[in-house]
Amino acid sequence: MSPSSRAADGRLDSRPDPHPTGPAPVPGVSRLDLGPGAEALLAVPAGDPQPRPLLVFFHGAGGTAEQSLAAVGTAATDRGVLVLAPTSVATTWDLIAGGLGRDVAVLDAALGHVFATCPVSRVAVAGFSDGGSYALSLGVANGDLAETVLAFSPGFVSSPGRYGRPRFWLSHGSADPVLPVDRCGRRVSAELLADGYDVTYEEFAGGHVITPELVTAGLDWWLGAPAG
Repeated sequence: MSPSSRAADGRLDSRPDPHPTGPAPVPGVSRLDLGPGAEALLAVPAGDPQPRPLLVFFHGAGGTAEQSLAAVGTAATDRGVLVLAPTSVATTWDLIAGGLGRDVAVLDAALGHVFATCPVSRVAVAGFSDGGSYALSLGVANGDLAETVLAFSPGFVSSPGRYGRPRFWLSHGSADPVLPVDRCGRRVSAELLADGYDVTYEEFAGGHVITPELVTAGLDWWLGAPAG
């Protein structure tokens, strides 16, 4: 799967289809068939197929799709949310490991599969640590697809272009030894605010972690707002 020029700009082409024609996935976790070297898991809530929110979650450096679902899968599916969890091709996401392209192309293919088989009512991108930075950067570049970004302990935001006006929810530990709060969470949230985005920033007493309480807070903030 070779990245396109749009993938190199962080742009995603796939869009929800109000009337998907593919066979609906069964409830539970399934592995998407995306070809060699491309991995993504899809968690589907219990119940009959219906329009549902979709959360795309990016793991931290050295992580896996399984770890993403362990962090957010149950909390999201219990709220009726689909969860798409890709695994980075390298040890971390392409933006951090050489430049946008390969992981964006894999994500676009995974989204295309989801949109062809599941009616999706709204989309959010989220992630932890390096995955939080990736969610912020792809969210800025694809605000015409993702209405919301949830970033847990991110390091930075960097995007070649800006499309749409997504809303942002960020959390960061005040004692984070990996990505210090002063130069990461506080700085990033201030930069987004200065750029005119709607930003909610939650700072907690703790280190470089994503906890069930933070996941609950982020999901409730997203799902409690009207669909954008």
